Amino acid sequence: MTTVTRRRTIAAFLGPAVAALVIVGIAPLLYAIWKSLHDFNLTKMAQQKFVGLANYAAVLADPVFWQAMGRTATLFLVAVPIQIALGLIIALVLHRPGLTLFKTLTRLSLVLPMATTYAVVGLLAQVMLNQKYGVINQMLGWIGVDAINFIGDPTNAFIAVILWDIWQWTPFVALVLLAGLSTVPPEIEEAAMLETKSNWTVLRYVQLPFLIPSLVAVLILRTADTLKLFDMPFTMTRGGPGAATEFIAVLIERVGNRQFDIGLASAQSIIMLAITIFLARLYIRFFYREVR
Repeated sequence: MTTVTRRRTIAAFLGPAVAALVIVGIAPLLYAIWKSLHDFNLTKMAQQKFVGLANYAAVLADPVFWQAMGRTATLFLVAVPIQIALGLIIALVLHRPGLTLFKTLTRLSLVLPMATTYAVVGLLAQVMLNQKYGVINQMLGWIGVDAINFIGDPTNAFIAVILWDIWQWTPFVALVLLAGLSTVPPEIEEAAMLETKSNWTVLRYVQLPFLIPSLVAVLILRTADTLKLFDMPFTMTRGGPGAATEFIAVLIERVGNRQFDIGLASAQSIIMLAITIFLARLYIRFFYREVR
């Protein structure tokens, strides 16, 4: 095969993927960056003009933006550690030898929450948590507890979003960590179990080093998912009551689709992209430094 033929073959295989990446990913990103540098409001399209970094300055000076960031950070700091802890417990149980049929059924059941879309999860929560007709309040009534206003109370609504996020994504964390545990050499694991009866010692010194890549992947993916979380809280509470569940993605949707300020919403989106990239790099540098 000549050099020219080889290059054409490579281009034929990679060309469609590169084209799709440019069309679906890079082009919209460049368009968003361009719009973030303009005063672009759909209600006054004829008046749009280049404003440089003015939209970014407005976003960074907006207390509403930082309040939404605070709610998003709280969701992440509460939900993700719980998901990792529960996911690790589930993964360790499924990693133990024996109970093959139980493990198979459990793995299948873990896929169901992940296969359910955010919007459907939000609608399901809205129905189940209804103060008058929801199954959760009916079950509480069986034990003599008065009906709780889950959706209408700001604190309860925020807690409900956290619990539903934990329910949906703990199985994902468990499966990723279970895949990480499968990379532990069986002979090393068996030797460690013969040396000590402490499960914590085996986890800390044998299994955990092999779990670092999986943990980094979980943190990166869950950070990105949390920052772009929109469907579930929007269908569940519409960002309310008030602004109790207006996370950053819900705020961006409101600014762009209901206030029609595309320039400001684009600037908010680019800032969130920059934060996601920064946190991903931070996770990788910190955890892999710990491994070395």
